[in-house]
Amino acid sequence: MFEPLLINFFFLLLPFLFYFVFFEARNLHHFKLINTILATVTMILCMTLPIHLQTGFIFDLRYIPFLVIGLYFGYKNTLLPYIVLNLYRFIIGGDGFIQSLLFSTAILVAVSCYHRKFISLSAKYRILVSAIVSFFTMFFYLFTLIFQIDLNGEFWNLAFHAIGTHLIMMTVIVCLIERIISNIKARELIIQTDRYQVISELSASVAHEIRNPLTTTHGFLQLLSKSESISPKEKSYVDYSLQELLRAEKIVSDFLTFSKPQYENMIESDLKEETEYAKNILIPYANMHNVKIQISFHNSLHKNFDKSQMQQCFINLFKNGIEAMKEKGGILEIEVSEQKKNIILKIIDSGIGMTDEEISSLGKPYYSTKRLGTGLGMVMVYNAIHKVGGSIKVESKKGKGTTFIIVIPV
Repeated sequence: MFEPLLINFFFLLLPFLFYFVFFEARNLHHFKLINTILATVTMILCMTLPIHLQTGFIFDLRYIPFLVIGLYFGYKNTLLPYIVLNLYRFIIGGDGFIQSLLFSTAILVAVSCYHRKFISLSAKYRILVSAIVSFFTMFFYLFTLIFQIDLNGEFWNLAFHAIGTHLIMMTVIVCLIERIISNIKARELIIQTDRYQVISELSASVAHEIRNPLTTTHGFLQLLSKSESISPKEKSYVDYSLQELLRAEKIVSDFLTFSKPQYENMIESDLKEETEYAKNILIPYANMHNVKIQISFHNSLHKNFDKSQMQQCFINLFKNGIEAMKEKGGILEIEVSEQKKNIILKIIDSGIGMTDEEISSLGKPYYSTKRLGTGLGMVMVYNAIHKVGGSIKVESKKGKGTTFIIVIPV
């Protein structure tokens, strides 16, 4: 038994081997699909070379990758392993096909429904829950066998090996997955930190030097535009130049916000004043696009931050939400709450939404989903939240809207 058990364990490790060799250093756009395919191949290999007990019973570890995909990726990604599992089980033949079909269907429904709750748990609890799910999966599977075979020593031998093996293997696999997730987050954090440091240094050294000549040029062009000695055509050229100067000054202003917090602006606040300020600033702009801004405030926690940076951060986020709904209008919902010593800010719109690729590119300098956008506004948002030790999560579906979830620890 020990040799086929090691072979099955090796099959379970194959997706990790492929990940580290081929995919670790890449930014994958189809991460879930690739892992689903690898898990499906693992199931087939486990069913092809099962574990034979001396008592004559046969079992394999097919349900471990099946459970992992269901818990981490949800029902849509579990459909492929579900179909392949039952199709291959039918090809293998023998007794137990109907039982396997019914049991895998029950797992598909039960585990996939728990997916969202599972993902919201911490890594430690995900490992614990995975072990519990694996234990009860085998427990109920063996329970269904009670009505088909005699309860003798052979059955209890099978029960001991099946439950023990699945419990240990599931725990090991999920621990490896959580380690990979932890490494990915750590790498992203390092990249973001380096990016913010470069931007801060760049803005501090360049922005002030550029702003002075821009202001001077802007002033002279305004005087020139009022002159009666130039033709209308020449005046239009001056107007275009003024518009471009205003755009350049806005970019410089965005760069200035990337610099270190100004200590004279540091305050301790519950974010109510800052969200109301951003709302009041943008009400005329929202009215232009048929958008109504609603704020729901339920927070008593306070945080120390640069007031002007946080206000600009909220203005950028609210403005993006308004622009996402400018075609049809709608309601921009702002929710501020507290949870376990964290301030939670949610910005919900029902606009055009974003793809997974667009979400993954947010916060990169000069990346924007808007045709004339510079992308610096979102860089400023990520930088401001990063400075207060917070994190940003984006949930979006194309055509159905976007939700920004900002978590600021206190």
